[in-house]
Parts: sequence; C-alpha cells; structure tokens
Amino acid sequence: MTTRESAGVLDPFRQFFSMKRDVLVLSLAMFAFSLGFQMTNRFLPDYLVYLGAGGFVVGLFATLGNVIGAVYPYYGGVVSDRVGSRYALTVFGFLSTFGFVIWLVSAYVPAIDLGAFVLEPWVWVFVGLLLAQCWKSFGIGGHYAIVKQATEPSRLARGFASTETFRRTAFLIAPLIVAVLVVDELMPGFLWVLVIAIVFAILGTIAQHFLYEAEADTVGSAFEGFGQIVDDLRALPDALRPLLVADALVRFANGMVYAFFILVITQVMEIGLTLSLPVFGTVDLSPAAFFGVLLSVEMFVALLTMAPAAKIAEYTGLKPVVGLGFFVYAIFPIVLIFAPENAWVLIALFAFSGLRFAGLPAHKALIVGPAERGAGGRVTGSYYFVRGAIVIPSGALGGFLWQFVAPETSFVLASIIGMIGVAYFVIFGQEFEAYQ
Repeated sequence: MTTRESAGVLDPFRQFFSMKRDVLVLSLAMFAFSLGFQMTNRFLPDYLVYLGAGGFVVGLFATLGNVIGAVYPYYGGVVSDRVGSRYALTVFGFLSTFGFVIWLVSAYVPAIDLGAFVLEPWVWVFVGLLLAQCWKSFGIGGHYAIVKQATEPSRLARGFASTETFRRTAFLIAPLIVAVLVVDELMPGFLWVLVIAIVFAILGTIAQHFLYEAEADTVGSAFEGFGQIVDDLRALPDALRPLLVADALVRFANGMVYAFFILVITQVMEIGLTLSLPVFGTVDLSPAAFFGVLLSVEMFVALLTMAPAAKIAEYTGLKPVVGLGFFVYAIFPIVLIFAPENAWVLIALFAFSGLRFAGLPAHKALIVGPAERGAGGRVTGSYYFVRGAIVIPSGALGGFLWQFVAPETSFVLASIIGMIGVAYFVIFGQEFEAYQ
C-alpha cells in the first residue's frame, strides 16, 4: 500500500489483515472488550440513578473513573514493558470480567444498614469500576507498544486507525444491542446487557491469550519505584508537552459532563424516538434506548471519518487533524445542553460529535511516535498518568454543578475550558517529525 492510495471506510480493514498477527489479535480483543464497555459504561449513570444515586454521586463515579484513568495506564505500561503484552493483557482481561460481574450483582444487593451509615447498592458499582476498567486502562500501554513495534513511523496514524476502527465498530454495534434490550425502559434489560458484556470479556481474554504471539513483545527494564515515575515524566519527548497541556484541558472539560450526556436525554429532556419500521411497524424507543441510537450514530460517523483523517494526516501533518478532534470535544457540551428537544436535531448533533474521533488515530500517533522502541508502553503510561491526574476532579466538579447549581452551568463551563485547550494547542502544539 503506498501513501498515495486513497483512504476509505474499508482501508483500516484491509490494513488490518495485512498487519502482523499480534496487531490482528489485539484488534479482535479490542472489539470484544469494547463491545462490553460501550454496552455498559455509557449507561451506568442511569443505572446508578436507578439504584438510588443522585447527580453528585454520578459525578463522583466519573471522578473515580478519572482516578483509574490516571493511575492504571502508567503501571499497566510498566507491566507491559516488563513482562510482555500477552500476559499483562490476559490478567487485565480477567479482572475486567470480574468487574462486569460485580455490576450485575449490584442490582440484587439490598441496602445494608451499618448503624452510622447505610451502604447503598450503588456503592458496588464503584467497586466494580475498579476492576472493570483494568483491561481498558492497564492495557493502554500494551496497545500502544504493540502497534508501534508493528508499524512504520510514517504510518502510525493508519496503524492506530486499523485497531481503532475495529474498536469503534464495537462501539457502533453495542448501543444498538442496548437499545433493543431497553426499548421500553432501562431495567430489567440492562441486566441482560451486563450478562452479554461478561460473555464477550471472557471470549476476548481467552482469544488474546492463546492467539497472541509473545515472541513479538519488546521487554523493557524492571520498575524501580516512584522515582522512576518522576524520571519518566521528565524524559517525556518535547513534542508531547504542549500536546499534554492541551489534551488535559480538553479532557478535563469533557470529564465534567461526559457521564451526564445520558442524563440530558433521559432526565432533562426525557425524549425518546418513534420509528416506523417495515417489519416491526411503529416502535417507540424509551429515552435510554434513544440514547443508544444516538451513540451508534456518533460511532457511524467516527468509522466513516477515521481512515480518511489518518490518510489526510500524512499530507497535512498530525496537528491539524488532532486539533479538529479537540475542537469537537470542546464545543459539544454547550451545543448539547441548549439543543432543541427534537429527536432529529439530537441525531444530527451526535453525528457531529462523531467527528471528534476522526483525530484519535493521529492523536495516538503523536503520543507514541517520539518514543524509543521498547519504551512505548512507559511513554504512553506516563502521558496518561499526568493527563489523568489533572482530570481527576472534573467529574466531581461537574456533578456538584449539575445537582447544586444547574446542569447548564456545568456544560457551559466545560466548553469554555475545552476551548482554552484548543487555543493552546493551535498556538504551541508541535508536529511529529515523521509527518513533517
């Protein structure tokens, strides 16, 4: 494949089958786990409300996710570089599967009166999150390192487009599965969603363990404690520093409101969708089911645009494509919260939101590209450690504003912070040499 060939929707799939076996296996595992994550994570805020949680608790749940996003990737990257991606991802996969099991059991655990306080059922959703995010967060370093070692530097964006396309294909399918199961209301269909997630997590873990070729792993040095974290942060390539600042601002903004997107549809607007289908006749979708349709629309646009955007990056450089993704991230909250309560307007809006994923392969290439071979996992882990640490309080802040001030305040402030990050990246962002 030459760099002058046109890129289309099927380009990542063709590249997928032409890449090394380890990347192929990784993509299949990503599909399985992403199906489970997307069927559950985006709907968990509504699940928490069902179990008795308020808006601030939802924000705290998002903050716990941010803590995990800060801490897990670094240590996951270290483990991946040290013992190899195969064994690391297998352990992370089984831990994630158990997390899904805890989410399922949460619906059947009654409130426990401990005297001084009552242990509400939604607490177990927090416990499950600590495990369910293991493959996704611990495995980031292994994912980046595998793609880097199997891809030419000038084609990193397309290498990530291949794995991301399979991941986002799961993101397209998963919400539709949820929409079918919660067509009338969230429960009890969501419990079946969790069962399906458990099955796919088990299959993904087994497949990646037995099909992945461990000989392809590059193994780094042993972990030397907290001092190594400081050394790794100081050793981050210069090109990553402005990207990290801008990315942290944009992600902080997104973290304030991300968990509340579903609540805007199901609690604020309370808007569903009525469809006339040839075989099924008229179908009335509940707000939760409609949210699933919106997520699928978003992912459909993402799949259409990621491959062309990765190709465009080979001509324009990574920075413009990454900047586009940042802009969509930043502007979406304020547009969503003030959108008319019209189903078709919301469909168009979530289609626009899908463009934020167009810059994701280029973004990943810009992160791991400057890293030395054998250190991709640790560079990635260090980057996400810093970004995640900065983003940690965003969920709690967004939840506080949502419950005690006004949802509009949270979403407007999020867009302001996000646009500051976009402006910073436009002014100070650097290009990866292989794309210059």
